[in-house]
Amino acid sequence: METKQSRRRISATSARTHTRNSQHKSPIQLSSGLVTKILLVFFAVILAWGYQASKPPPPKICGSPDGPPVTASRIELKDGRHLAYKEYGVPKDTAKHKIVYVHGFDSCRHYTFSATSLTPDVIVDLGIYMVSFDRPGYGESDPDPNRTVKSVSLDIEELADQLGLGLKFYVIGYSMGGQLIWSCLKYIPHRLAGATLIAPVVNYWWPGIPSNLSSEAYYQQFPQDQWSLRVAHYIPWLTYWWNTQKWFPYITLIAQSPGILSRQDTELLTVFSTAERKQYEAQVRQQGEYESLHRDLIIGFGTWEFDPLEVKNPFPGNKVQVHLWQGDEDMIVPVTLQRYIVQKLAWIHYHEVAGAGHLFPFSDGMGNAIIKALIMGGDTVP
Repeated sequence: METKQSRRRISATSARTHTRNSQHKSPIQLSSGLVTKILLVFFAVILAWGYQASKPPPPKICGSPDGPPVTASRIELKDGRHLAYKEYGVPKDTAKHKIVYVHGFDSCRHYTFSATSLTPDVIVDLGIYMVSFDRPGYGESDPDPNRTVKSVSLDIEELADQLGLGLKFYVIGYSMGGQLIWSCLKYIPHRLAGATLIAPVVNYWWPGIPSNLSSEAYYQQFPQDQWSLRVAHYIPWLTYWWNTQKWFPYITLIAQSPGILSRQDTELLTVFSTAERKQYEAQVRQQGEYESLHRDLIIGFGTWEFDPLEVKNPFPGNKVQVHLWQGDEDMIVPVTLQRYIVQKLAWIHYHEVAGAGHLFPFSDGMGNAIIKALIMGGDTVP
């Protein structure tokens, strides 16, 4: 009897212990729910941080209370934006040839080869008037949040009309500005007296370029450049964060890495080391990097409204000439892609400069050669 009662007592004790253990487990179940909530809050915070980090700050518009002062000559466009410009050469009223110059990436109206490698005698003899303007978001030109490939060509047309350049004028574009000359050939060819593309940036995603050729050129870039362009093309809303974060390298052009310079480019850097140029450097990004540099990447390497390799010759009889200049040692714009483009577009006059990098337009004599080829014709390379 005692044994049975003991067993009963043990069983009762075990039961109570089991009950207590069960009661101890319920707080653990509540903790699991709490952990889930904490994780949800954590991820929400991460997402909120990511959104804020990827959202660029508003631009500091020139002339606004918290923005840089306006020092340039400017026009007001139809949509209310202002476009800053700078004039070079002979007086506009006496000029024989009027040229609109389109600057490149991370640059502004002050940086033209006409100011360094175009000699005064050529300017006077040919009657050259040139106007360079700050592209939207650069220098003292208002940002254009609606900027597209097409809109810049329309800005050029309106600038020419407001300055009274006449029914026809020349356009010259360098680097990223050279890429935009394709837009002029597509949308305003009726206004052009001639066009020159100097080391124009090539979009690796233009459908007219064979994938094997574009891939080969693409993977010759530094890894950080490959990733930066992927972001600009596939997830453009992340471009600001990608090029401002500190975790890993971003695009070499923004970082101004010397690794992308050819031998000739390194030598030509002395041209850009003047006190005047250093003074202007601060103006380039003064309204913010997103509306200048980052939007350039998004547009230049995004999905275009047209394929430049499908542009038909807009000038029957070749009465108007289009020239493309490229250095064969350019480490920024692959010469292989330019060769393919001009092979497909045989109506373009191609000039390949041996031993030249990306900065070759600023070398001695090159400015004269580029201008003479555009205005007088010919294929002379100094």
